[in-house]
Amino acid sequence: MDIVKNLKIKIQEALAKLGQEISLDDIIIEKSKDEAHGDYASNVAMKFSRVLAKKPKNIASLIVENIDTTGIDKIEIAGPGFINFFMKHDSLQVFVSKIIKENDNYGRLKKKNLKVNVEFVSANPTGLLHVGTARGAAIGDSICRLLDFAGYDVTREYYINDAGSQIDNFALSLQARYRQAFGLEGVIPENGYEGYDIVEIAQIIKNEIGDKALKMDNPIEYFKEKGIKIELERIIEDLETFRVHFDVFSSEKEIRSNRAIEKEIEYLKDYIYEQDQALFLRTTDFLDDKDRVIKKSNGEYTYFMPDICYHVDKMSRGFDYLIDVLGADHHGYVNRMKSALMMHGYKEDTLHVELIQMVRFIKDGQEFKASKRKGDAITLRDVCEEVGVDAMRYFFAMRAATTHLDFDMDLAIEQSLNNPVYYAQYAHARLCSILEQGQDIKIDESAKYLKEKAEISLLKHLADFSNVVSDSATEKAPYKITNYIHSLAGLIHVFYNECRVIDRDNLLLSGSRLALVKASKIVLKNALTLIGVSAPTQM
Repeated sequence: MDIVKNLKIKIQEALAKLGQEISLDDIIIEKSKDEAHGDYASNVAMKFSRVLAKKPKNIASLIVENIDTTGIDKIEIAGPGFINFFMKHDSLQVFVSKIIKENDNYGRLKKKNLKVNVEFVSANPTGLLHVGTARGAAIGDSICRLLDFAGYDVTREYYINDAGSQIDNFALSLQARYRQAFGLEGVIPENGYEGYDIVEIAQIIKNEIGDKALKMDNPIEYFKEKGIKIELERIIEDLETFRVHFDVFSSEKEIRSNRAIEKEIEYLKDYIYEQDQALFLRTTDFLDDKDRVIKKSNGEYTYFMPDICYHVDKMSRGFDYLIDVLGADHHGYVNRMKSALMMHGYKEDTLHVELIQMVRFIKDGQEFKASKRKGDAITLRDVCEEVGVDAMRYFFAMRAATTHLDFDMDLAIEQSLNNPVYYAQYAHARLCSILEQGQDIKIDESAKYLKEKAEISLLKHLADFSNVVSDSATEKAPYKITNYIHSLAGLIHVFYNECRVIDRDNLLLSGSRLALVKASKIVLKNALTLIGVSAPTQM
């Protein structure tokens, strides 16, 4: 059991003695920012002051009088009623053996028996993935890793947008390039795709079938199917390189072709009305600020309609929760889709939409621009080759998804402690080096000789890992893991500089410190894995 949960139980039991039954979720325990104020603090006395009709300080005193102090060195009441806990060293030292025993599973939470579908990337299969998609890919994958580690049953899904006008323009562009490959006239349509990858695909098709497509009665359908297949294969290949994989691929085209839309229209008929020869869905009955068009006056369905069918289909597969990872320009999409699901009887929180803000790539002080329809697009593949997957994954996970990000490409390849990913990975490599140097010394997993401030600070951080995992998963916030990694790396570097690990004249102390090194290595690697970053053994 982690320290935070243990303290929550102690407070819960103390309040129960006072006749107040509360949930553990109602008790907030935070790691103290200043060690002078203890290791952990709680505002529970202030939170329940009105309920208990007592002053916060009086409640805090009653809690302190009734609390089980096992593992606690001392408790102080501060300010208006904060309760500060100072932990005994041995209550922290036990985590060393726990970490070493659990190894890759340290920090993993119990199974929740809840199924979550996470849909992310879902880029149109009309070209190589551009860097604008990369942040959503990194954050979406990190959310999946976090949820899995936190005990959820996670399915990763990619929605293939293989229908609509963009696909028509893609096929027409590909046909034009194919014709040009034979020296024939081929005109790229307005809003067509001019990237070099279209030229490459046209050449691939020419090499495979020769001039057969020139003689087809309906070549556009062929170019759609073949072009999407090739582009999707390339996208999947690039995502695998980026350490992102998917369990399920769903097709918009299939949804449109299997009468799912017509069935959904029938199901939602009580919420549909006609206006100006268009069909509207009354989403204002729920969360939306205006009703939404689902069928235009020209008879075409809007993108909202197949999207509703797709989300209903996902829920029909037995998921408890859905998560969509989308660009920030989809902010108006959130409440309309929640409303549509609520029309089916699902709760408001069934769907969570994680909105990803834009990222700017900076090199030599200049901003890179990307446009997928022009020939100057910067692809995920390009940036991975230049700065590496580790740097991209780490930098994308450093900030909350809702904040704009400037990606400093020069810093990302800098081999110095100024580079945050190098700073973290160097800490791991340093720990591996120490373990190799001390492999002839017996490791003491009891860690009973750890007393120095740098050792205790590191121990406290290691003990807090599962709590950070829980918070990060609940909030779908990979950046909290990255913050944890940066702090952990800093504590490791301080420990290395202040505490001599291998001392042939004091093997007992060396055994305890080597155990701490081993535990730190395990936790750092586990944390890096959660954001898709490798943990090198040497650098």
